[in-house]
Amino acid sequence: MSIVYLVLIGAVAGYVATRLLKLETDILTTIAIGISGALLGVFILQVVLALAGLLGGVIGAIFGALLLIWLYQKFITRRK
Repeated sequence: MSIVYLVLIGAVAGYVATRLLKLETDILTTIAIGISGALLGVFILQVVLALAGLLGGVIGAIFGALLLIWLYQKFITRRK
């Protein structure tokens, strides 16, 4: 079933893309453009999400470290 969905989604995506760019192609080329574009789009999205996840992890780690330093200065160094 997944191949049928891939062809259907590829056909729709290819149709929309070729209409937006005013490109006249036959149905097989339209489907090929759509499927190839979908595969490329998924790859690009995975790379962007991986980079965003990495960046989010770094930002979260910085905020966590800042919070710990603040707590240390507020409560631990005050006792000495």
